Amino acid sequence: MKIEEIYGDLPRLETERLILRKVKLDDVEDMFSYGSNEEVSKYVTWNTHKTLSDTKEFIDFILTKYKSGQVAPWGIEYKDNGKLIGTIDFVWWEPNHKMAEIGYVISQDYWGNGLTTEAAKEVIKFGFEKMNLVRIQARCFVENIGSARVMEKTGMSFEGIIRKGVFIKGKHQDIKMFSILKEEF
Repeated sequence: MKIEEIYGDLPRLETERLILRKVKLDDVEDMFSYGSNEEVSKYVTWNTHKTLSDTKEFIDFILTKYKSGQVAPWGIEYKDNGKLIGTIDFVWWEPNHKMAEIGYVISQDYWGNGLTTEAAKEVIKFGFEKMNLVRIQARCFVENIGSARVMEKTGMSFEGIIRKGVFIKGKHQDIKMFSILKEEF
């Protein structure tokens, strides 16, 4: 399976409370709302958005990825109010090895409601059923208890801590590794 076959036209996915869809320029204010929150950006690889221009630049980057058929995020839209409340994606995908890694971010206003888990389960299902994956993994900073909990609730197993596994925001970070195999899903 080729990346372009999936990402040439990113499919819309739906859960009970969410629509996973392409990000669009109209999402700039919703994305800025959570992207500018330092609590939200504390445990991700990107820096806190300081201005709407930062957010627009990121959305332009996503739109370029859509146009070129590259791996790119789904926007997480909350059905109750139509707001973009986060993104979720395969941050990398190795089709030849049938492995990928998911990553996600969600607005602090929606933490603790199971929405990230709901989105992640749908993306994991898509990975196993449509992308022919055999392994899906996810990583988080050791301190990111909420993200680790999401991984556990999706059925992922904790594999261990990768000491100083990434260099982000000026320092090496210890990260937890989780994964789920197709036969475990």
